[in-house]
Amino acid sequence: MKIRANPRTAGPLLMLLAALMFTFLSVLVKLMPGNYTVLHLLFVRCFGGLLVLAGIPWITRINANPFKGHNRPLLIFRGCSGSLAFFAVVTSIRILPISTASVLFYSYPVFAALFGFVIYREKLNQWQIVCIGFLVTGIAVLFDFSLSGSTYGQIMAVVGAVLAGLTVTLIRSLREKNGPAVIYLYFCTMGALFTLPVFLVTPIIPGSLLEWAMVIGIVVTSTSAQLLMNQGFFYCRGWEGAVYMSSETVFTAGIGILCLNDPVSWRFFTGALLIVGSGLFLSKLKSD
Repeated sequence: MKIRANPRTAGPLLMLLAALMFTFLSVLVKLMPGNYTVLHLLFVRCFGGLLVLAGIPWITRINANPFKGHNRPLLIFRGCSGSLAFFAVVTSIRILPISTASVLFYSYPVFAALFGFVIYREKLNQWQIVCIGFLVTGIAVLFDFSLSGSTYGQIMAVVGAVLAGLTVTLIRSLREKNGPAVIYLYFCTMGALFTLPVFLVTPIIPGSLLEWAMVIGIVVTSTSAQLLMNQGFFYCRGWEGAVYMSSETVFTAGIGILCLNDPVSWRFFTGALLIVGSGLFLSKLKSD
């Protein structure tokens, strides 16, 4: 018997679960031992994701060749941009307090709006421009300009937001004729190809049960989060999904402050309010 989900509850539930999974992913990335470089972590996520996707029966039932997607060049390009975004974000998480990295990364809605203007010729009204201005102000407030590694981490968080904005914009064209698993499959493939040489030169095998649990956790949380989010967009509009996904910043900042001793200051709360508030309002405006 086929069960039909109620869109009013399915959309919010899927998005909130995805946000929670992304939060767990960020925490695991932060806590991984220092000998795991960012490229190693990208390989773990992407190669593990390939193994998981290859084992999902409904993908092979839909298409005997899961790589036979529509518009392969764009799928490959989206896979590359997504891989670079993950590389930048993980770099920032490894350097910065996890709460700061999460808030800076959530500036991606402004870049999605800008890429929508460039790629799809979407017009920006005066309120959207105001939101962009407040969001950029929030980034400037949250930045602590100093000649240290923290500045590099902050820059990488914003670079990750730029690439994430491009990635979610491209999904609009891809999801018309490609399922969510196929889009994610190309992301995992490109990320695994980029990082395979590094892993072969300096392979790392988990040395304890705890490390194995963390590696498996990265694969499970990243794959489930991505598929939950993609599926959630079938039940709610884009701006609604962005609103629900913004809960990730609350989850991550809360864990960072309460459990990981992240510093709390007026700069963090002011910047976070400007970035998250502007991102939410900008997403709401895109629905009008």
